Amino acid sequence: MLATSDRRVGRAAYGITFPVFGKIEVNGDGRHPIYDELVTAEDANGDSGDIQWNFEKFLIAPGGEVVGRFRPNTTPDDPAVVSAIEAVLPR
Repeated sequence: MLATSDRRVGRAAYGITFPVFGKIEVNGDGRHPIYDELVTAEDANGDSGDIQWNFEKFLIAPGGEVVGRFRPNTTPDDPAVVSAIEAVLPR
């Protein structure tokens, strides 16, 4: 978990009500194991590899497989993101 002061800032500034965990490495030798898997996913251009910036997004299907990767410049409401989410929603 994050330090108490960090949790307070998140709640006060952003209204966060969900659990917030501490920072982890997403690139480099200390990369967290979950990112070892995530960075193998390809984006729309067929590129995989290191996380480019904070707002990189991954879509995980209900079965746990990575089915989409969206680079930082892709907004969460981009039609490609929305259609990818809709495609994996249980029917």
